[in-house]
Amino acid sequence: MNNNLNKVKYEEPCDGRLSSTVPREGRGETPRHLLNPEILVADFTQVYAEEGLLPFLEERKVPAHVVRMDDIEGTSCYCDPEAEVEIRRRLAPWSGCGVRWIDSGDYHYVSKILAGFEREPFTLVLVDNHPDDQEPAFGGVLSCGSWVRAMRAENPLLEDVWTLGPDHGIRNTSGSVDPELKEGIDDLVGALQGKRVYLSVDKDVLRREDSRTDWSQGSYSLATLEGWLDRLLEETDIVALDLCGELSPAKGATPEDLRINGQTNRTLQERILDHWKQK
Repeated sequence: MNNNLNKVKYEEPCDGRLSSTVPREGRGETPRHLLNPEILVADFTQVYAEEGLLPFLEERKVPAHVVRMDDIEGTSCYCDPEAEVEIRRRLAPWSGCGVRWIDSGDYHYVSKILAGFEREPFTLVLVDNHPDDQEPAFGGVLSCGSWVRAMRAENPLLEDVWTLGPDHGIRNTSGSVDPELKEGIDDLVGALQGKRVYLSVDKDVLRREDSRTDWSQGSYSLATLEGWLDRLLEETDIVALDLCGELSPAKGATPEDLRINGQTNRTLQERILDHWKQK
């Protein structure tokens, strides 16, 4: 991979002296909007180069910041306290980026870390085949399966959590809203009016024809997910969007797995870019 790309920048946050090209008002100090056309890539496994997302972003001349995370110990599925502090430090300069690619679902807890940079009340909308609200294990260590529960407990700015996907329904903290997701999306969009929305997408919600992960997967098509994104991006106030659900060669990804995931990532990123253009 060419590290001298004009748009895709490989950041080295370890020296603590970085300055971002994202305006300071986009770094968690004031309200942000998804219209910020910069992209953060939290690179734990270097899978995005394998899948072709980084060359795609360079080809489209999309400003992107790649932050290497693969040298941090204690990050896979469970995030050690020391690792959490280091991840937060490395991501802080880029917290104004509108779209965040955060690697495998093993690192979905990064959503909690990134949402922690918000400075005004917000609602989390989670698109996932799992609710990620389990009781924490190992003395309360942050994990990919407990981060939503931890966010509820620790972030006073989090007003509500809506999940789309598990059991083919939509629910919030008060319980099931609509057992049929197709009809329930109207209710969701209506409930989010006037709210600042942090949208988090795990591609394990998709069927295997459209996504390959090492977690149990849902049965939704990529076209269905695109439709949800269209409604949410067009009709609600999205302040940030993160995406995960990759499968790396180290976890058994085949060339076909990488091809499918790469194509889905490019399709979703293209969809988001289209909304930026419309705005």
